[in-house]
Amino acid sequence: MKRFAMNPTNPAKKTACDPGENRTTRRTFLGQAAAATALTIVPRHALGGPGQVGAGAKITVAGIGTGGQGMQNIAALLQFPEVQVVAVCDVNRESGGYLSWNWSQGKEQQPGGREPARRLVDDFYGKSQRSGRYRGCRAYGDYRELFEQEDVDAVMIATPDHTHAVITMAALKRRKHVYCEKPLTYSVFEARRVTDAAREAKVATQLGNHGQATEEARVVQEFIADGAIGPVHEVQVWCPPRFWKFQPWESRLTETPPVPEGLDWDLWLGPAPQRPYHPEYCPWTWRNWWDFGTGQLGDLGCHKLSTVFKALQLGHPTSVEACSTKLNPETYPLGVIARFEFPARGGLPPVTLTWHDGGLKPPRPPELESGQGMGDIIYLGEKGKLMGTRLIPESRQKAYGRPPKTLARSPGHFKEWVDACRGGPPAGSNFVDHSGLLSEVCLLGNVAVRAQSKLYWDGPNMKITNHSAANRLLHRDYRPGWEL
Repeated sequence: MKRFAMNPTNPAKKTACDPGENRTTRRTFLGQAAAATALTIVPRHALGGPGQVGAGAKITVAGIGTGGQGMQNIAALLQFPEVQVVAVCDVNRESGGYLSWNWSQGKEQQPGGREPARRLVDDFYGKSQRSGRYRGCRAYGDYRELFEQEDVDAVMIATPDHTHAVITMAALKRRKHVYCEKPLTYSVFEARRVTDAAREAKVATQLGNHGQATEEARVVQEFIADGAIGPVHEVQVWCPPRFWKFQPWESRLTETPPVPEGLDWDLWLGPAPQRPYHPEYCPWTWRNWWDFGTGQLGDLGCHKLSTVFKALQLGHPTSVEACSTKLNPETYPLGVIARFEFPARGGLPPVTLTWHDGGLKPPRPPELESGQGMGDIIYLGEKGKLMGTRLIPESRQKAYGRPPKTLARSPGHFKEWVDACRGGPPAGSNFVDHSGLLSEVCLLGNVAVRAQSKLYWDGPNMKITNHSAANRLLHRDYRPGWEL
């Protein structure tokens, strides 16, 4: 692990990468920004205790992980007048090869890294300055240095999956509000630890599964709550083939090309096992590799299963089993089918939830009319079926209409978190009440894929009861020096 040491008496030792003429002290920055805005930027510790942001203060935010998704998240947060992005952090200074999440721009053509992120922030705030210039955002290569130097209220984390937990835990230990991309962590053990830490920290948290804030998510829950299809006993979920680049590597890459200038490969690896750099690992295709990503179940499961968990009030499953296309020790299989069994909950019956990805699909419901496409989430109840936000067949939907509107609508996924940071209600995908468990269950499915066996799960005690070897897959050893 790269050693981290600060030498405040020697500015040359700093790794913040603002050009020298643009480097600004925090005191100078706070004064400039306060003069330019109606809200005041004040360190959180001066506002009445950990986790509290005063009514007249902006929420100071640092963005950690500034690739394609991280850049999009920062751009979204910049739109909030009650937020001030003051710092960015990425192990990569600047390069191309990042996938753009603006589909009109195509794929893998956008620059990413800390310098493009810093320019994005400075250019945005510069528009409100008389001079048109702003140099208040600092850029860091190491998140630990950022935490040492910046007294921010909150962080946005959009690094690769394998580093989510160590960065999130560092933030929670400092009582920072946290927005983290999905899945919350790389392993089941990490998900449990981070959830417990968030509960103790009592700060605002939110997972990056935007779909939970949509109108569609509310309508599905209202259909189920209204008894439109009766008690639900089965759910079928499927995903198309992965949309990101995939090379069917079946063994470790042997080439050792040089590390690109500006990329700190040791920091990129973080807690993951040591291996030489290769462009097939980053900046984007890390998702394909067991050591770094979490496959489609980790990535998309938190999107697609969020509403399922809320609508059916799911908790820990009692068992999970999975099968897949060809399995190897290095990369995720092209397709997975995972089946989770959930127990009865109060007056609700047991539920079987089956996940299909890689283009694998469940059987087509016979209620679907000829020519009608099959939706990606199908609820099977004692009185009918709900596909997406519509009952099937279509005649049933026309006869039923819309369910009663009983749930409050979301002000927006990011707005939920921003409001929670300012003392509002918990965000809809906060770690403690929802997304910690959601991530944990998705990652448990990956354990079943690797174990190739049906696993019986003692959720409260975080233990597989019938397969001692599989318990070792709930976590992995970190490289020395990396701990939660």
